[in-house]
Amino acid sequence: MTTSTEHESRIDPQWRSWEGAHGGHVAAVALAAVRSRFAGGARPVRTLTTHFLAPADAGPLHVSGTAPASGRRTAACVFSGHQDGLPVVVGSALFGEGRPGVAYDGQSAPDVPGPNGCRTVRLPGHLAPFARQLEIRPAGPDLPLAGGDRAELLAWVRFLDGRPLDAPAVVTLTDVLPPALYAVWDVPRPVPSAELTVHFTDVLDDSESLLGGWALVRIRTDHAGAGWAVDDSAVWAADGRLLALGRQSRVVRGGRP
Repeated sequence: MTTSTEHESRIDPQWRSWEGAHGGHVAAVALAAVRSRFAGGARPVRTLTTHFLAPADAGPLHVSGTAPASGRRTAACVFSGHQDGLPVVVGSALFGEGRPGVAYDGQSAPDVPGPNGCRTVRLPGHLAPFARQLEIRPAGPDLPLAGGDRAELLAWVRFLDGRPLDAPAVVTLTDVLPPALYAVWDVPRPVPSAELTVHFTDVLDDSESLLGGWALVRIRTDHAGAGWAVDDSAVWAADGRLLALGRQSRVVRGGRP
């Protein structure tokens, strides 16, 4: 096992959420640090798993990692992130080269109007301050805090700074919509992420074709109980190509904000 040196990244203060930094943003910052410093190199990222141990604050995030396995085609890295000497995040990333293989698409993009046919919605700034960095246009019938019948949200999303849809941006997008339970609630409650795993498709291998713009994002909850929920998310490019699938464990808190 090879031990890496520590790398300092920064948590953007504009990406605040309920109790600290937005989980998807923290995971994206960790991925960027791991990819550039510890493992991966030119290999595309295939999987990222992040466990959130404590809310992250704006400012430095000290990321360290080890590379327990590296072959001719794949490389793995186990990482941790600390602030003020305390761990806030741990996880792992797998990188792997592309190769010839059979293509299959079992997660086609939903048939919805394009972003120009949907209206922008503003998430409440006191609930989701990070949403000021995004434009969100619901593309399905379910809306946050509308008291609906199913825990699913679907929306077109784009970053207002025009950043490309690279792997870190896509990680953020898997966690960027409100928790899917918000579609069946009419009162907001804290539902922080405890763990997030993102699986990336080969579409991201060709980064030049994803220069930015709109992405279609869906999040849904299939089960919740005992103060926990499991959310599944999918991110498609504007042309319908699947970019990533995410799954996360959330803590469901009973109190109001």
